[in-house]
Amino acid sequence: MSLLIRGGEIVTESTRSVGDILCEGEVITKIGAGLTPPAGATVIDASGKYVFPGFIDPHVHIYLPFMGTFAKDTYPTASRAALLGGTTTLIEMCCPSRSDDPIEAFELWMSKAVGQSACDFSFHMGVTRFDNSTEAKLTEIVSRGISSFKIFLAYKGAFGVDDIELYRTLALAKKLGVIVTAHCENETLVSERCRELLAAGRVDPGAHHESRPPQVEADGVHHLMTFAELTGAATYIVHLSCAEALECALAARARGVRVTIETLIQYLVLDKTAAERPNFEGAKFVMSPPLREAKNQSILWDALKRGDVDTVATDHAPFDWRTQKQMGRGDFTKIPNGIPSLEERIKLLYTHGVCEGKIDLCTMVRVASTNVAKTFGLHPRKGAIEVGSDADIVIFDPNARGVISSAMQSMNVDYSAFEDWKVEGAITDVTVRGAVAVRSGEFVGEVDRGQFLKRKTVL
Repeated sequence: MSLLIRGGEIVTESTRSVGDILCEGEVITKIGAGLTPPAGATVIDASGKYVFPGFIDPHVHIYLPFMGTFAKDTYPTASRAALLGGTTTLIEMCCPSRSDDPIEAFELWMSKAVGQSACDFSFHMGVTRFDNSTEAKLTEIVSRGISSFKIFLAYKGAFGVDDIELYRTLALAKKLGVIVTAHCENETLVSERCRELLAAGRVDPGAHHESRPPQVEADGVHHLMTFAELTGAATYIVHLSCAEALECALAARARGVRVTIETLIQYLVLDKTAAERPNFEGAKFVMSPPLREAKNQSILWDALKRGDVDTVATDHAPFDWRTQKQMGRGDFTKIPNGIPSLEERIKLLYTHGVCEGKIDLCTMVRVASTNVAKTFGLHPRKGAIEVGSDADIVIFDPNARGVISSAMQSMNVDYSAFEDWKVEGAITDVTVRGAVAVRSGEFVGEVDRGQFLKRKTVL
């Protein structure tokens, strides 16, 4: 199986050049000008288009029991949507409840993906309790190819860990050489503010922001950084949303704390007024941490440009508006959290970042692909256009124009947070380890093509 991508502008984290890419088997074998394809090779003309390494979403939820319901996507639907959106690798959060056995939970999440994903995948292993058996079980999971944990400093009684569990998880991570990804909010402040708001009659979706304002997130970041500094563990802050939290993280980084920072495409293009829309429309935009005041957008874009924020993810969590989100009518605390964005991340990052001059193309590749691969033990297999790298390639037409519509999306959810938004550019062709999965904007892949990626520890 050979594939030649001819004449496109190859964009990596640091370079741009016109050339050809030859893929044989599952990997890139040659990069240059005027390459001759082997007999029988498939040839894709990429003239006038950008050629990117496959994008990686480091933060998605596909199988997710949450708030009394389940996320709507499955791997067949989510992986298809990912590929149509230019994402060729997913890292899903494996989120057991506190009562679940970690190994059984890991195997359950694996069973939902193996043989059912059109793109490659891996997991962050959720640590939702730490007892006398946890260390041995997490060590076993790491030996199976998982090099990151996930903890919640929120969702008390469900996913959240206490401070003893937090310390022991970070200490074990340091010992094993894995990175700890963390949801940072002060759960006590959230709980008390929710109680006060409901008592005052604030039941609407807009109250969600007031239950966890920026100080609540910043305090969660500060708390994590204190524990990381004392244990020496490497941490990764997921879905950072605001200036206050960013300031805490950067201050810790300046002290030598090992911290990588992720933001979400939603925080870059949406603001808190979306969740304040009348007639319960705001429920479509409820997520945690919540959408912030619009002034935070330029702060986050600038941080991406400087390299202070390392990655852009989605925290994809699809819950239908007409049914599941309605669970929170009359009580905003019962609205299933999440803004589905898996399919739209790259087109929004290009339209509102590159086209508006907030970041350049190389930065887009860096924050949506290469930095993810480097952080989570996948580089240079993923996140790179290099000889020997997996032939995960995205071809992008900058001259195309489009409109986002829930009627046309592949995500298995009944609304789009970006309905009728105009976008510039379009993903035309995508390969997964050398096999064409998207051709001329249409999915042509195989739902069992994706492989579980055993990741190396990098610390």
